[in-house]
Amino acid sequence: MFDIAFSELLVIGVVALVVIGPERLPKVARTMGHLFGRLQRYVAQVKADVNREMELSELSKVKSEFEGAAREFQRDIETKVTDAEREIREVESDIDRQLRADAGATAQADDPAAPVQEPAASPQLELAIDEPATDRKPGAA
Repeated sequence: MFDIAFSELLVIGVVALVVIGPERLPKVARTMGHLFGRLQRYVAQVKADVNREMELSELSKVKSEFEGAAREFQRDIETKVTDAEREIREVESDIDRQLRADAGATAQADDPAAPVQEPAASPQLELAIDEPATDRKPGAA
């Protein structure tokens, strides 16, 4: 973490022994160890908090992208539904117009005041069904 070599650590120990003295050095070393442990825990906690915040910011970005995609999908669906409803209404109005036109034509056909044109009769071959059968010889008139 601090990149302290063994020789530097040895120099710090000798200076501490001279300054503090041999009687209080174990107590000071223990206190320094506790403080160093607290410092390590504090640094680890800060790192964890920073990582958590970075993850939260990444998650919020992903969340906003997902929500944007969901809104876009919803808009697409709504426009397609609206288009389909409009087409259904157009077909429905076309059917209503056709039904009204057919009903008007039927009403004119049923109206006795309206002249009804009957189709012209086609000429038919007359069969002598109603006449009595007579023996006719071919060649005799």
